[in-house]
Amino acid sequence: MSTCVFVQIRCKPGSTYKVAEEIALREIHSELYSTSGDFDLLMKLYIPTDEDVGKYINEHLLTIEGIERSLTTMTYKVF
Repeated sequence: MSTCVFVQIRCKPGSTYKVAEEIALREIHSELYSTSGDFDLLMKLYIPTDEDVGKYINEHLLTIEGIERSLTTMTYKVF
């Protein structure tokens, strides 16, 4: 069973659409939203069972140019 995580992403000024397009091209997300507040994007993704969450995010997401900061929220149970 895969692990569902939510990642909030803060982008460098003027790069939000470019970051969102690159995420879409990588096809790693389930859902991706533009948001207001401290972060620019909210992404829902499923980490494959055999993958380490931190390593997966570092290798598949945080290599995208224009990402300034991220905040990952792990999930445990679906109601």
